[in-house]
Amino acid sequence: MKIPFCKYISGREEHSNVSDVLDGEDINQVAELEEEFASYIGAEYALATSHGTSALHLAMLALDLKRGDKVVCSVNAYPNVPEVVRHFDAEPVFIDIDAKTYNINIDLLESYLEDNKSKKLKAVIVTHVAGQSVDLQRLYSIAKIYDVKIVEDACDALGATYKGQKIGSTGADITCFNFSSHLKKNICTGGMLVTNDDEMMERARLLSNHAIVRDEDSLEYIYDVVDIGNDYSMSALNAAYLRGQVKEQDKNIVRQREIAAMYSEALAGVEHVSIPDMSNEEHPFSLYIVKIDKNRDSFAVELKDAGIQTGLHYIPLHLLTYYKSKYSLRVNDFPVALRTYQQVLSLPIYTSMEDKDVKFVCDKIKKIAKTRV
Repeated sequence: MKIPFCKYISGREEHSNVSDVLDGEDINQVAELEEEFASYIGAEYALATSHGTSALHLAMLALDLKRGDKVVCSVNAYPNVPEVVRHFDAEPVFIDIDAKTYNINIDLLESYLEDNKSKKLKAVIVTHVAGQSVDLQRLYSIAKIYDVKIVEDACDALGATYKGQKIGSTGADITCFNFSSHLKKNICTGGMLVTNDDEMMERARLLSNHAIVRDEDSLEYIYDVVDIGNDYSMSALNAAYLRGQVKEQDKNIVRQREIAAMYSEALAGVEHVSIPDMSNEEHPFSLYIVKIDKNRDSFAVELKDAGIQTGLHYIPLHLLTYYKSKYSLRVNDFPVALRTYQQVLSLPIYTSMEDKDVKFVCDKIKKIAKTRV
């Protein structure tokens, strides 16, 4: 049996929408996706992008990030988070993580902002690992006190909620989504930037298409360029496919939670394996992350040999060559992230995963765990 780490699904609506594009139907799939997505999230504006990194990069443009500005982020994030900051010759500032959620430690964030008040400090990018949010109410309060913008990296949090509201509608200045965050062979790619700020959206939309403007009364091929932009646009085919995916997301989260509950029940008490906290009823379990206290990598190799793919979320940024050398970071500078990194392992979880697949994974984990001393 082969259990991939993740797997795309495709239904009748996705096929129908894609066929409309291929048949030349007069439907603006991107505009339709943006309108439907904004309605689904509960945000004023949504802008589709070519992928999640494009959305993050465009968010930095919308914030008018400049050389020498500082942006705070978790040290436990995908490399695209500090990467989009560095492309402006701005500086990412890393904060250690909460040992329970693997998200940015809000206490440490607040301490940093208190000790480093500066006009150059522009924003905080908050990554919701596995879709589980930080204490957003406290985060927004801190942002107001220290006058920084909040950008939420919601690559794992599509459809996730905080106090009953969907991530993207809870109060961030900008929220960025990635529709292809964990797929190795993407059937489609895409991202989305959402905000309630009309000025930010106006700037983001302008810069998303080379800062081109047209006079509605002129010929279609007459245009002007009023700033430095780029092409962040999503294709019609990707938008058509994603329209169907978004409509299924709430149902998908229900299934993810069912799978997480099965994992937790089967793996509770297994020696050398620690399961995630199940007490947060709003956790969407976009990832199911366990801890292995005896040689995580060899554990993953044995699972791979058994046909089970796993993931790692994430390698702390201060261990990566570029950031380690650029900012003279030491291995022990972020002890919680380091200790967590040495143990965490993400198990397969996707909506088309059958109960027998979950049992197969659990049985193999139990078998391997018994060989550990």
